[in-house]
Amino acid sequence: MTAALTDTVPTISPTARRRVLLKRSGAAAAGLAALAWPAVAGPYAVTVAATALVFAVLAVSTQLLVGPAGLPAFGQAAYFGIGAYTAALLSRAGHTLAVEQLAAAIVVAAIAGALTAPIVLRTRGTAFLMATLAVQSLATTAASQWRTLTGGDEGISTSALTLWPGGHALAAPGFIYWYVLGVTALAGAAVAVLLRSRLMLIVRGIGGQEARMTALGHRTTLRLAAAYIVAAALAGAGGALLIAVNRYVSPSDMNFDAASLALLAATIGARSPLGAALGAIAIIVVRDAVGISSGGLTPLLLGVLFLLVAYRRSAITALIRLRGRYTAGHRS
Repeated sequence: MTAALTDTVPTISPTARRRVLLKRSGAAAAGLAALAWPAVAGPYAVTVAATALVFAVLAVSTQLLVGPAGLPAFGQAAYFGIGAYTAALLSRAGHTLAVEQLAAAIVVAAIAGALTAPIVLRTRGTAFLMATLAVQSLATTAASQWRTLTGGDEGISTSALTLWPGGHALAAPGFIYWYVLGVTALAGAAVAVLLRSRLMLIVRGIGGQEARMTALGHRTTLRLAAAYIVAAALAGAGGALLIAVNRYVSPSDMNFDAASLALLAATIGARSPLGAALGAIAIIVVRDAVGISSGGLTPLLLGVLFLLVAYRRSAITALIRLRGRYTAGHRS
């Protein structure tokens, strides 16, 4: 009896154990490197890293729709900008507390997502992409034209954040980076929990077979709307972090370029939020660090990155085949 029970218990192979150990070791090393970054890098590199984390949050909010739901979302930059303007207006009114700005940005962006979800979710596929593009374009135009509230194209400058009432302002790049890193880590943990929820399991089913999920009795549009609102709220949190880093917001922070970068990063990590976050970090590093020293070749570098993403599977397959032929030739 005991032997029979023992035979039914799944065993983990040594190779699988080594893979798990390597993943955990790599994650621990990456976490330590992220924490230590302000101690080893200059102010500009620290600011670039903080900006990369901000766009990682935006990319993850896009990936929640592109990946599990199968919706090519182009409008997350609109909720990103709404969150940024909410935090900026609070700062201009004298509310510099980080928690207040972050919470308000999340709530207002979620409300905006709830208002626009019934419109964009009438569509799917390319039509959904165009509908979300319209949301992004209208939001950018409103930010540009509503000068009494948003400052128009000149934007809004803000004061530095404080972590608690009466506390010192977060002025040093290192402290701002650590704040952004902490919020990003919390957002990542929340997304990890969300992906294991019943809601996201249903959303994955809808993304794969919406007709079948409807036949099973699921209210697919309502479920997708819930995911859409959550993604909008996450984008709003990224907008609040943008204010923490730049202390400034303008319509250019939510324009076509920002939306394109978010969708590109989400495409890089279509299978996982972590991949989207790493894709966003790579894009910002290419744009703000490598691009500056490349003599104006930033668009070319981003184009190469896009091509690598688009053809990465074909390229990897070709390299594997080439390596196999090379090995076979040497053996013969």
